[in-house]
Amino acid sequence: MTAPTLTFDESKDAPVLRIAGRLVIEHLEAIEPAFHKATSDAKTLCVDLDGLEALDTSGAWLIAVLKTRLEAQGVTVELIDASSNRKALIDTVQAALPAEDGIEAPPRGLIPWVASIGAATAGIGASAMSLVSFLGEILSRFAYGVVRPRRWRTAALVSQMEETGFHAIPIVILMSFLIGIVLAFQGASQLRQFGAEVFVVDLIAISILRELGILLTSIIVAGRSGSAFTASIGSMKVREELDAMRTLGLDPIEVLVLPRVIALVIMLPILGFIANISGLFGGALMSWIELGVSPSMFITRLQENTDIWHLAIGMIKAPFFAAIIATVSCWQAMQVQGSADSVGRHTTTSVVQAIFLVIVADAVFSIFFSELGV
Repeated sequence: MTAPTLTFDESKDAPVLRIAGRLVIEHLEAIEPAFHKATSDAKTLCVDLDGLEALDTSGAWLIAVLKTRLEAQGVTVELIDASSNRKALIDTVQAALPAEDGIEAPPRGLIPWVASIGAATAGIGASAMSLVSFLGEILSRFAYGVVRPRRWRTAALVSQMEETGFHAIPIVILMSFLIGIVLAFQGASQLRQFGAEVFVVDLIAISILRELGILLTSIIVAGRSGSAFTASIGSMKVREELDAMRTLGLDPIEVLVLPRVIALVIMLPILGFIANISGLFGGALMSWIELGVSPSMFITRLQENTDIWHLAIGMIKAPFFAAIIATVSCWQAMQVQGSADSVGRHTTTSVVQAIFLVIVADAVFSIFFSELGV
């Protein structure tokens, strides 16, 4: 079979592109780059088809695409020495080429801007309703498990407790220890100006026990475990494993979501308590080095001036923060739609939303306990 060739002849007034050989689908891959590179600086280009031995639809498509591209650049393309059948085939293929749609400019003005705000608000409202509905499904499955304890999946629960709790202990200890050091160092540099270095113990204790210990632990867990929840369940949805579970009569919320939520609710208070101890240890160490406050004095000051309610408030927040992180992460996993890119986007969104809602909940708790005078 004769392979097709493209040659330019510029000896005449109008340049001529000669196509010879068999322009058929067997040679499409080899000849297509030459067609893409073909161009002309003249206003008219003649395409000589006299040397063609055979032409099928794929070859006509190459010629039609070339003709359309050059005409878009202002070049007039003339087909010469083409039989009526070949010319008709090329014209038919060119007429069937899809038109390139232009990019529509975004609407401007006050009304489109207000409409975009309304659409965003409606989207937020729909997402909030979907999240509340998902939370209701989790609570209903939990209530059903309370009535029928045999439905609990103990192995999955223990596995999730190990993953979300035990494996997170090192990073939580390191983070809290460093936060305690930073608080003591910064507090000492400020309190030293007033000769009130000893009050650094109160600063460290109240800040860590009441706010920073559980809040920073929740942020770490949201980034570590929350993203893992979304990625794992979202990947299962992409692979249609959730549909397979439903076909087998298994409830994905009961099998996948509920163990993760319960495990996090159990383990986050424990992680928060570990963070508190580690933060106090870091603060005590820096107070000893920077201010000369001995460990015994630090402990005495801690016992005399730190109310047990500071610790209790942090522990009360922990289960609520855990429920927020687990619910948002699993809900975002259920929103994944059929691609790995969707898994990545929803994983990022779940971390951002979980951290945001945890901070909002912390602010609400702070106002609530302040009003109670605690």
